[in-house]
Amino acid sequence: MRKIFAFAPLLTLALTACGNPDTPGGKAADARHESFEEMGDAMKAAGDSLGSGKPDIAVLRASADTIKALAGTLPSWFPAGSGPQDGLKTDALAAIWTKPAEFKTAVDAFTAEAGKFQALAQAGDITAIGAGMKALGGTCKACHDKFKEED
Repeated sequence: MRKIFAFAPLLTLALTACGNPDTPGGKAADARHESFEEMGDAMKAAGDSLGSGKPDIAVLRASADTIKALAGTLPSWFPAGSGPQDGLKTDALAAIWTKPAEFKTAVDAFTAEAGKFQALAQAGDITAIGAGMKALGGTCKACHDKFKEED
């Protein structure tokens, strides 16, 4: 039992070291990561539902609503001081900050497709929702290709 108590502070220190520093930029980078996780979960839920053979319209609508809501806030996820050039752990490439017009174009394309996807989900036509999901995914890929570090 004593070994567990001795180990706990070291584990806490190690887990703390995995995140970004407790600075405005570090907090923004960590919050951005969490927001992308939430968006990815919604995309996965929609994709899984569409691929299930029995798509669940409630899941598709909820996923589309989440994606649309997050897309509207996405531009604020990249404040100055929250990139790799600031020494932070992030998959975001410096091009986001050095090529802001290109990044804005990519974000605008994603946001537009997120709105279309939400409208399609609300309408309930599964075939159209599937096509909308494919178009939305295309905007994700286009942005990732230019502005995200490869996995």
